[in-house]
Amino acid sequence: MYRSVSMDEFGQKRENLNIIDVREADEFAAGHIPGAVSMPLSGLAQGFETFKKDKEYHVICLSGGRSSMACDFLGNQGYDVVNVMGGMSAWRGDIE
Repeated sequence: MYRSVSMDEFGQKRENLNIIDVREADEFAAGHIPGAVSMPLSGLAQGFETFKKDKEYHVICLSGGRSSMACDFLGNQGYDVVNVMGGMSAWRGDIE
């Protein structure tokens, strides 16, 4: 199980968060939230063990669909995850 936050909630506390961006590599390369880690949903099943179970992760994609699927998967593996609703489509902050 996981919880979700609105983009407003996410934006207010983003500075100290662990952010996983599950968009594909080309989408991530075109622009992402500073400090976010790229882990495309297509490779999540092979790479998720690099994350630590004692940390909370905020998961983001383009609009919220892939991040929701990633949160389902990671939550079932015992990770503390939060889905960022609206995704990068709703993001109004800085981009690298």
